[in-house]
Amino acid sequence: MTRAPRVLASSLLLVMATTGPDRVRAPGYHLAHTYTLGGDGGWDYLALDTVGHRLFVARQDRVMVVDPENGKVLREIPGLNRAHGIAFAYETGRGFATSGADSQVTVFDLKTLEVLGHTTAAVDDDAILYDPATRRIFTFNGDAHSASVIDPASSKRVGTVDLGGGPEFAVSDGAGKIYVNLEDKSAVAEIDATSMRVTRQWSLAPCQNPSGLAIDHAHHRLFSGCRNQVMAISDASAGSVVTTLPIGQGVDACRFDPGTQLAFASNGDGTLTVIHEETPVKFVVVGNVPTKRGARTMELDLRTHRVYTATADFGPPPAPTAERPQPRPSIVPGTFALLVLDP
Repeated sequence: MTRAPRVLASSLLLVMATTGPDRVRAPGYHLAHTYTLGGDGGWDYLALDTVGHRLFVARQDRVMVVDPENGKVLREIPGLNRAHGIAFAYETGRGFATSGADSQVTVFDLKTLEVLGHTTAAVDDDAILYDPATRRIFTFNGDAHSASVIDPASSKRVGTVDLGGGPEFAVSDGAGKIYVNLEDKSAVAEIDATSMRVTRQWSLAPCQNPSGLAIDHAHHRLFSGCRNQVMAISDASAGSVVTTLPIGQGVDACRFDPGTQLAFASNGDGTLTVIHEETPVKFVVVGNVPTKRGARTMELDLRTHRVYTATADFGPPPAPTAERPQPRPSIVPGTFALLVLDP
């Protein structure tokens, strides 16, 4: 297991050396393990605690804490209402989870996993991240078109950023800038994390309804997964799109691995699109790895290069209603599972 990263890196170098950069082949990502976690309810973000080596999975009214090595459920953090994202502020020993239906952020102890309290963010708080430059927590509030800023030491809200559009995933560059997809504008907004204001915005056309977002810190590239089955790759310094590439249908999350120069898009159609960054201006799709229908959210372990995603088995959709004319398929009870993809 510890040899996997070296084998992957060596394989990529060998292929590039023998066939040239135009003929890089897909790495051997494959579904290595399926761990049934069970439990009721939908799911959203996955977040890897790199210090405690635990995987946090948002599950409707709680957060499941899982050992990613064996799929054992270690604990559940209760009391959420439409759980979405999870972030960690290690210097305070606290974790934060968004609860979109009641505009709350649940604060918990990273060692004991006990709930410490709650903070009000804004309507439909969804994505969340920790910004190391300012040592602040940022939530991204879909219906409120804003970001709420929280001091992790006091767990109090210290500011609000007007985004002018509905946010989805966001990333920090680690140097004071935060980037967020604006789903309804098909654009990216740049936030000055210190002054807590939007400094730039640019179109992602032809991308439509961007969701997942990842960042290559070294080359200042952003990877936006778009609902019209493309990944839009932006130059964050110039504020412009470099290129777009085809991905699967129903994308939600994106990740980038600096160790392999691979970008990932997890798609609800049951594929993981893998893209190789050959140069900061040249990118190629190197594979569409089979996962399972509904496996649309994702996490990446930069140490092992493993990819984690999750889904369940689906039954027929419930009868349409006026509020839900196209309801989602029902989830077969007890089938929710963690999928582990090895390189």
